[in-house]
Amino acid sequence: MTSPISHVTSHLDELRKRLVISFIAIICCSAAAYLFSEQISRILMVPLLSTKQAISVQLVYTKLTEAFISYLKIAIFAGLFFSFPIILYELWMFVSPGLHKNERKNVLIIVLWATFLFVAGAGFAYFVVLPRVLIFFMGFSGPQLEPLPKLGGYLTFVARTVLAFGLSFEIPFLMFAAVKTGIVKFDYFRKKRMYGYAAILVLSILLAAGDLMASVLLAFPLIGLYEAGNITIRIFSSPA
Repeated sequence: MTSPISHVTSHLDELRKRLVISFIAIICCSAAAYLFSEQISRILMVPLLSTKQAISVQLVYTKLTEAFISYLKIAIFAGLFFSFPIILYELWMFVSPGLHKNERKNVLIIVLWATFLFVAGAGFAYFVVLPRVLIFFMGFSGPQLEPLPKLGGYLTFVARTVLAFGLSFEIPFLMFAAVKTGIVKFDYFRKKRMYGYAAILVLSILLAAGDLMASVLLAFPLIGLYEAGNITIRIFSSPA
């Protein structure tokens, strides 16, 4: 019979192993993304340059190192984005010893589902939210107020928004994982629905940078995802 100390030690060793693999995946993906950092940056500029107010606007940088640092940041963000399936896999394998055998077999389905949600959230930010938010911010320009967005600030803003929306769309996956690992009870999220809605509204306002329309556009799908998480828990879990 193993002692509690050895059990904790083995658990920490397993956590360390999963973290190291995830960290290596992020480094490798970031290094590969840096080779295409200029192309990725151009893709991230599309939402700004497609706005009516920014037809003649060019991004500027005021420090000699700003372009290099900006491309480096973009490479790291891209590395996090492309390594996300590996991170999810390592996370699920870490909690899998506490799951049933048939649940451990479904790891590929779980990872694909969670990755789809992440990509859907990132796409929603890029194609729906960012254009509206940028139109709002660029709307302050006028004859005596010319917008000169800085390269580093803009790319960081877009990358953070895309990454944040991708993570926020993981709500059903996180709810399901919390129940399956025993962190919360089977009916916790159903009973705390109103608190969940309130948290979603606050999150939507923060992610949309205070833009009311963008906040509403984000809040409705997140509420839908919250309810999808409840349905998933009811279908694939059972009360303790």
